[in-house]
Amino acid sequence: QVQLVESGGGLVQPGGSLRLSCAASGSIFSLYAMGWYRQAPGKQRELVATITSARSTNYADSVKGRFTIFRDNAKRTAYLQMNSLKPEDTAVYYCRATMNQYDYWGQGTQVTVSS
Repeated sequence: QVQLVESGGGLVQPGGSLRLSCAASGSIFSLYAMGWYRQAPGKQRELVATITSARSTNYADSVKGRFTIFRDNAKRTAYLQMNSLKPEDTAVYYCRATMNQYDYWGQGTQVTVSS
């Protein structure tokens, strides 16, 4: 069993930055692939970025060059550094941990980009 707790969301102006954190407890964090997803009001949840246990990364086209996903296995934490934020980045951001048949989600953290 893995518990995921996101933090770092908030209100930021367009062009600003935020760093989201996803702290994991439970099983062997380093073996899990980690991902960030988001869901805006009235829209489906979508993939933002993923990082494998080998630290291979993947990004949605809409965030490439602006967002960076990384992990610190010693701290059992995954991060999403978000720069040059746009109003369309406004959403609830969720952390996900996957390994084989195991699939865990956090409770989400709100990110609002507005002037």
